[in-house]
Amino acid sequence: MSLSIGILGLPNVGKSTIFNALTRAQNAEAANYPFCTIEPNKAVVPVPDERVDKLATMIHPKKSVYATVDFVDIAGLVKGASRGEGLGNKFLANVRETDALLHVVRCFEDENVVHVDGSVDPQRDIEVIETELVLADFQTVEARAQRMEKLARNDKKVAEQLAAVKRLLSHLGEGSPAVSFPDHESDDMKAFLKESPLLTDKKIIYCANVDESGMAEDSAYVKAVRQYANSKGADTVKICAKMEEDLIGMDETEAAGFLKEYGVIESGLDQIARTGYHTLGLISYLTAGPKEVHAWTIHRGWKAPAAAGVIHTDFERGFIRAQVISYNDYVTLGSENACREKGLMRTEGKDYTVQDGDIIEFLFNV
Repeated sequence: MSLSIGILGLPNVGKSTIFNALTRAQNAEAANYPFCTIEPNKAVVPVPDERVDKLATMIHPKKSVYATVDFVDIAGLVKGASRGEGLGNKFLANVRETDALLHVVRCFEDENVVHVDGSVDPQRDIEVIETELVLADFQTVEARAQRMEKLARNDKKVAEQLAAVKRLLSHLGEGSPAVSFPDHESDDMKAFLKESPLLTDKKIIYCANVDESGMAEDSAYVKAVRQYANSKGADTVKICAKMEEDLIGMDETEAAGFLKEYGVIESGLDQIARTGYHTLGLISYLTAGPKEVHAWTIHRGWKAPAAAGVIHTDFERGFIRAQVISYNDYVTLGSENACREKGLMRTEGKDYTVQDGDIIEFLFNV
């Protein structure tokens, strides 16, 4: 599995520039006018992981495989998008299947970069986008409810689910997101949301896009974004899209020196990947051998068989046991054999909860 993130925001807030920077390639046209993105841009990006790098220097595998993030960048949404204004609503379907949304918010002044509403106001801009997402979800649920009406006449189970769907429709009609629906965790609603993913049921990471001068301290704009995010229990990242774009083409040493000049510890990709993992409760475990060192993404709390299934379904179906070494023990002692000799290779069964950074070899039989 990989983490997938849809990039949303008003036109001209820096979405495509950030997409370009994150993917380290000019895959999306960035221009100083609204709607310069008219087709969804998608990219699969490896997640930097020092653990993979370290193990590779120790083992010298034929290849290293990092965990990945799938980014989807869509056209800017505007007020009225759900009624056909602008272009963004046309592409909302492209982010319905993503795990989380990165909501890019403009937090800088620049008279040379037009703002679709004429001024910079982070809270207003956030509320415009989130209103459009609610309205888009309302249309989705309304259409689904209409299709369920006929089936409900002769199916008691469908009728019960329809009642819950109608309550959700009323909730959305009040301008409230699906995630705050009181019956959100009911069996009927879980089944419905699995079949009909809703935009306002997704985790949101708020991305404050600043200029170079805004990296040192939080401006009033950034503080407004953080305050809003905190009120929603959401995470915030602060990125300078222009700075991230300048990193394209630099090697690791050059990039580290460039970021240091601005007092920045990690790149935008590192920030977003780390925050995305935290937001969605994800971790990575590792497999390591002469063929490859590989990072595998799973949900925190998964048991060993489910974690094994990420590699191949046969691993989960025929799971016998897992041989586990902690990353720190492996690096400290220098090899699998040394860890085994010190008794630091553990044999774990089906009830073992995989930990972040575990180095695992699965034994299975099918």
